[in-house]
Amino acid sequence: MWWWALGALVLFIVIGIVGAVANRGAVDYDALTERLRGKRPPRDAFGDRDDVPEAPLKRAAIIVNPTKYDDLPDVRARIAGICAANGWGAPIWHETTIADPGTGQARAAVAEGADLVCALGGDGTVRAVAKGLIGGEVPMALLPAGTGNLLARNLDLPSDSMEKALLVALTGQNKTIDVGQVVIDRGESSESVTDQFLVMAGLGFDATVMAGTDEELKKKVGMAAYVVTGLQNMKGPQFKVRVSVDGGIEFTRRTQTVLIGNCGKLFGGLVLMPEAKVDDGLIDAVLLSPKGVVGWTAVAARVVSRRRKGHGIVDHHTGTEIRVKTDRPKDLQLDGDIVAEAVGVSATVLPRALVVRVAQPTS
Repeated sequence: MWWWALGALVLFIVIGIVGAVANRGAVDYDALTERLRGKRPPRDAFGDRDDVPEAPLKRAAIIVNPTKYDDLPDVRARIAGICAANGWGAPIWHETTIADPGTGQARAAVAEGADLVCALGGDGTVRAVAKGLIGGEVPMALLPAGTGNLLARNLDLPSDSMEKALLVALTGQNKTIDVGQVVIDRGESSESVTDQFLVMAGLGFDATVMAGTDEELKKKVGMAAYVVTGLQNMKGPQFKVRVSVDGGIEFTRRTQTVLIGNCGKLFGGLVLMPEAKVDDGLIDAVLLSPKGVVGWTAVAARVVSRRRKGHGIVDHHTGTEIRVKTDRPKDLQLDGDIVAEAVGVSATVLPRALVVRVAQPTS
């Protein structure tokens, strides 16, 4: 969701090329679907089972953001049909609310005995559901229904088909990943708070774009809505930050945005943080300090090239803890949700704290 920050129209030129190259090694989900359709043997292949009690069917909990769908009953019917076709029982359904966007529902699903918890929504829903599963053994699956679907992209999961994603959820394998964690300093008048994210946290320009992008426009034009808002804010003011990595000596920068990542892949195969991995126990950060459209174009060129060093306007850092202090309060976003106005953050990871469902190897 943060690729708007990489500069105006130049991105439309490079996304197609980079995306095609990046996807060469991706999982062929169409082939996987065909292979799995004939997976179950005929019932008579098991011989006489009259004296063998049948094991209870596994059940998936579906935690859905109802604002993402105008035809939710049809979606529920399609999901129930896919579950039945793959030997799973009737799904357990929970809807998110403004008061609880998914965390309480995830915990309730585990208490109800769900074997799998599926987040059906955007990046915000995925983050909220994950918070209810951190440290547990029940895996989370990702069913895309948002604009960015960035964790799905970083895990090479289907990001444009709910049906293909559900097939992976029901037939895939488990993988443990890190969870990003931030301690948020909200200033002298407020106590610090701790929160989690899966993909990226951000201070500055990207949070401004996230806060200012119209939800209805996102529904109509998708990712282009962020470009519109980004173009309107590209000439925004820089701010001063003090940064330290793993307790080292602080250094100072004037920047337009600070992004802290648990993983680094963006839309279209673009990679903002080339060394970031979702399970390496490390946290990554990049400071972007362009001035105007020309500066943002240079940022875009650096990202497309995936070069980590050598340009002052794109500053990369990696460690077990990254601390950022700002010279004035700035909006902080976590996986696209504005969560606080902060004057500082301390970012780490919870190593291998979340179990997610990914595709079985095709070879």
